[in-house]
Amino acid sequence: MRRHRKRKIISEINVVPYIDVMLVLLIIFMITAPLIQQGVEIDLPQANANPMHRDQKEPLILTVSKTGEFYLNVGDDIKKPIDDEKIVHRVAAVLKYQPDTPVLVRGDKNVDYGRVTSAMVLLQMAGVEKIGLMTEQPDIQIPADGS
Repeated sequence: MRRHRKRKIISEINVVPYIDVMLVLLIIFMITAPLIQQGVEIDLPQANANPMHRDQKEPLILTVSKTGEFYLNVGDDIKKPIDDEKIVHRVAAVLKYQPDTPVLVRGDKNVDYGRVTSAMVLLQMAGVEKIGLMTEQPDIQIPADGS
């Protein structure tokens, strides 16, 4: 005579497939993150300037490319040139809700000085009171006393 044992139902969730999916997603994000770089490729002028503080808000950046086109890091497509009127409206809208947002101009070192000046005038028209200029740190550090 054989005795039948009652089989116990196991009520555990098998998490191994979920871990596999998570690792695949992690790898995908690690590969694609460097490909999604913000902005337009420009060659910044070099200057021995003080860097921004890390605790400051994310700045609003108006980029002037080599060809003199404007790009703003706010909006639908930040890699698409933007016209003067949209710059004024978008910057004014950002400053309306976040008035202490730092505003920077990022101009290519080979662009006409007049285009950078035009960018600064547009920002003034939008209500910006202080405008910073972005530069790259030079390879050779120049002492502050000029020696």
